[in-house]
Amino acid sequence: MADSKTILSGAEEKMDMAIMYLEDALAHIRAGKADVRLLDGIRVDSYGSMVPINNVAAVTTPDARSIAIKPWDKSMFRIIEKAIIDSDLGIMPENNGEIIRIGIPPLTEERRKQLAKQCKAEGETAKVSVRNARRDAIDSLKKAVKDGMPEDEQKNSEAKLQKSHDKYIKQIDDMLAAKDKEIMTV
Repeated sequence: MADSKTILSGAEEKMDMAIMYLEDALAHIRAGKADVRLLDGIRVDSYGSMVPINNVAAVTTPDARSIAIKPWDKSMFRIIEKAIIDSDLGIMPENNGEIIRIGIPPLTEERRKQLAKQCKAEGETAKVSVRNARRDAIDSLKKAVKDGMPEDEQKNSEAKLQKSHDKYIKQIDDMLAAKDKEIMTV
């Protein structure tokens, strides 16, 4: 028989995963400001293995509108540049022989709306994950009642689960509002 604490902690863990997924997804959405996390998804071939750019170069943001990449090995310039061009970042890197610069252009109004829509979709995916975790936990609690758990413990656990669910949904809404504000700020 599963106890209510195990069921609740399992549900909270799933809800935490949904929040972590959303944080990661929102970090990769370009909001007009330079952020080194924009390059996280780009891999380069380094001595036969595909690694993130920050494993072969120093990646910094000297100002709000650019990212500077300084490869530790001079032979990596072309490889890093090609990986950025081939990625879905949509920005052309500049190479001066010592540093690769990526200028982050300001977003158009139309692109801002697209990105806001994309953020809402990611947020909805995270909310669905949180709701699914709640539903699975409630199903487990009902099953546990059939296996001998007292009904009042099940009701108390469901109330705790609902509070937890509400807290995570509010956290998702807050994250989306912050990202939306960041995107819409010119």
